[in-house]
Amino acid sequence: MKNKKTKIALISMMIFLMSTVMVFAEEVDIAQVNADKYGFLTLIPPIVAIVLAFVTKNVVVSLALGILSGGIILNFAGFNIFYTIVQAFLDLVNRAVGSLADPWNAGIILQVLAIGGVINLVSKMGGAKAIAEALSKKAKSARSAQIMTWFAGLLVFFDDYANSLIIGPMMRPVTDGMKISRERLAFIIDATAAPVAGIAIISTWIGLEVGLIGDAFNSIGVDQNAFGVFLSTIPFRFYNILILAFIVITALLLKDFGPMRKCELQARRGGQVLEDGDKLNEQISKEHDDLEPLEGVTPSVWNAIIPIGTLIIAALIAFYYSGYTAIMGSEDAATIAIMQNSPLSFAAIREAFSNSDASVALFQSALFAGIVAMAMGVAKKMFTVAEGIEIWIDGMKTLLITCVILICAWSLSSVIKELGTAKFLINYLSGSIPAFTLPSIIFVLGAIISFATGTSYGTMGILMPLAIPLAYSINPDISYVIVSTSAVLTGAIFGDHCSPISDTTILSSMGAGCDHIEHVRTQIPYSLFIAAITIVFGYIPAGFGLPVYIVLPLALVAVFVGVQILGKSVEIDQE
Repeated sequence: MKNKKTKIALISMMIFLMSTVMVFAEEVDIAQVNADKYGFLTLIPPIVAIVLAFVTKNVVVSLALGILSGGIILNFAGFNIFYTIVQAFLDLVNRAVGSLADPWNAGIILQVLAIGGVINLVSKMGGAKAIAEALSKKAKSARSAQIMTWFAGLLVFFDDYANSLIIGPMMRPVTDGMKISRERLAFIIDATAAPVAGIAIISTWIGLEVGLIGDAFNSIGVDQNAFGVFLSTIPFRFYNILILAFIVITALLLKDFGPMRKCELQARRGGQVLEDGDKLNEQISKEHDDLEPLEGVTPSVWNAIIPIGTLIIAALIAFYYSGYTAIMGSEDAATIAIMQNSPLSFAAIREAFSNSDASVALFQSALFAGIVAMAMGVAKKMFTVAEGIEIWIDGMKTLLITCVILICAWSLSSVIKELGTAKFLINYLSGSIPAFTLPSIIFVLGAIISFATGTSYGTMGILMPLAIPLAYSINPDISYVIVSTSAVLTGAIFGDHCSPISDTTILSSMGAGCDHIEHVRTQIPYSLFIAAITIVFGYIPAGFGLPVYIVLPLALVAVFVGVQILGKSVEIDQE
């Protein structure tokens, strides 16, 4: 009798354990279960987001409806459509709240807002204007004026909007004096806005980029430091790097092609140059006024150097400290030994940065830089403490839309993950796409979406949750995944740089005092030229596994040769 009871107890325990394992397995493999269950329907959320982004030109609405479509699929209740829609709406709310409740995501939101506050403080204190004016005094020729404009664009690396609205008005009198066309000025401003902010390790962009990278790796259960991956993608951001090199090459050679050359020749011959009173400049607007110094403030370069320098130095220290504490608290004996034996070596710094919590580190440094900037402003009697806090908060307001897009992108990623969209694509495509073509395909798709929508943020939010899992399934080598990740980020930059509906493109036209359509018309041939080289000499060789130290120089040579072949001089004495 006792043995019988024991057997029954054992059998009951086995049944309980088996059911627990089955439930656990079901939870773990829910994405695969849904991928098998819904099939092509799993593609509906990203397709809805992409198509609506094309149609509405509004990325927030597009992402939100993409999330809702996924919620409808997951909560479908037959003929009870009203119940399904209500549940899908509640699902959207829960995903948004869950995204914001995540400590990593919350840190990303906070650092984006804090950096926006620092940028506004620097602008109101006249720091950004003083730097641009100091650089403009160094320009003595058409070549040096363009190089100085390019260099000024590199210095305003922290935000693309600030770049467009600060550099244009400051350099416009200089380039006009050197008979450089407004179209050429607008191109230089535009090409040093998003392409620079997109690869800067301290900017209003990095939170979005690192956040999406981390979420995509988490969705496939791969433990990778998102900031470390971001750093690794920088050498593979071919479009960003090549468009910056293209400006320098064409400026030094004084060669242009296409519609831009006609504008340059007209300007050199004393053709019509838009004056500051032109009706377009009257549109320069509230956004530009917001970046002007406070009334009575004397611009000083130190009002930019000290806060931004504090932000950079504090960020480097915070990155190192965050990574150092993470490593010392881990069980990685080899890395711990590096940190203990040579804590300031390149290997130690690299490991510390790769293991740092970028969201917390950047928030800490941006908060500290904001305090330093406010203390400077109060000490110099530019504003009171209360006014300084108000300026800081006003700077945050300009980046609220970035935070909304982030939350929507994270929520869409959550829906895509649960539906098993990536799993379905992996099963369907992993055997049909040659591995070397994937980075190029991702870049082209990103370029098309971003050009049609005018936003890189939305493009990254749509593509990143799909690209990283797909790349990992085709080739799990992390270097291959990094190349594919860079293709998402770079393809998204293409549209933000040259799309006629991109806010950065519009602001670049306004800042340069150039007709917007003329700006778009003259720079698109240059963008397409660099995009072609990015694919042929960048992502295809990188897709084959060719090292970046070979690929990047070859691509740069291709740009130089292409300019020599296509470009013609704009020096009048040679005409």
